[in-house]
Amino acid sequence: MDKPSNTARQRRSELTVAERAIVLQSLRDHPERWSRAEFERELSDIEPLLINDALAQLHTEGVVVVQDEQVQASRSARHLDTLGLISV
Repeated sequence: MDKPSNTARQRRSELTVAERAIVLQSLRDHPERWSRAEFERELSDIEPLLINDALAQLHTEGVVVVQDEQVQASRSARHLDTLGLISV
């Protein structure tokens, strides 16, 4: 089995950071829905393409709900947050 290249590992690491940032932002005291543009403004240190990839992955995993340009934390993510399992 081939080992992942440093570039692939770095990309995965960056994607993980982006996913974590999106989850925390989506649970922050803010109206329930976020636009992609709001994520790009709030997470300005993360490339927009990486934000898009992270949103797609989180949507696939059921962590966020994406409808057109609107994103919100899923009910399960919100419940895990109320249980104190998601924190900064």
